[in-house]
Amino acid sequence: MAEGDNRSTNLLAAETASLEEQLQGWGEVMLMADKVLRWQRAWFPPAIMGVVSLVFLTIYYLDPSVLSGVSCFVMFLCLADYLVPILAPRIFGSNKWTTEQQQRFHEICSNLVKTRRRTVGWWKRLFTLKEEKPKMYFMTMILSLAAVAWVGQQVHNLFLTYLIVTFALLLPGLNQHGIISKYIGMAKREINKLLKHKEKKNE
Repeated sequence: MAEGDNRSTNLLAAETASLEEQLQGWGEVMLMADKVLRWQRAWFPPAIMGVVSLVFLTIYYLDPSVLSGVSCFVMFLCLADYLVPILAPRIFGSNKWTTEQQQRFHEICSNLVKTRRRTVGWWKRLFTLKEEKPKMYFMTMILSLAAVAWVGQQVHNLFLTYLIVTFALLLPGLNQHGIISKYIGMAKREINKLLKHKEKKNE
């Protein structure tokens, strides 16, 4: 058991080191994005919502086709991949890279590796469910996809995408400041109260 844990830890460390090497040119940008997403200043949340709203309003105004939208998005990613490693050191100054920043960059890369592992783990569990309990798998998939299709039919695609992107960008800050935990705790307490009230009625 201990040997398996050590192997897993060593593999995680190797994957993290490899990702750090790949993203070294994005280090300064990632640290800045981390500060914004974790709401280190009070005006960061409205700034995030403002930028996302501006982008989606521009898309709504231009109303590009799917092919044009995908092409422009991929083109933007290619430009960012080429320009960011060149411009970031000049803008932020790599010579000011501190031990604390290096540690935070390592933590970000480690979290990204763990997230990738969780995603792969969930994907493997899905296929395991398909092999072991095919009926449950197909029922779950059909019901889930039908629910998503119904929501997509009721809500405008662009607006639904706007809500998803906004929530995804606000999620790290919500977690960092304990807002999600707070409301989950409140929901659990209310559910427990309802269950206790129901038990008393049954008695």
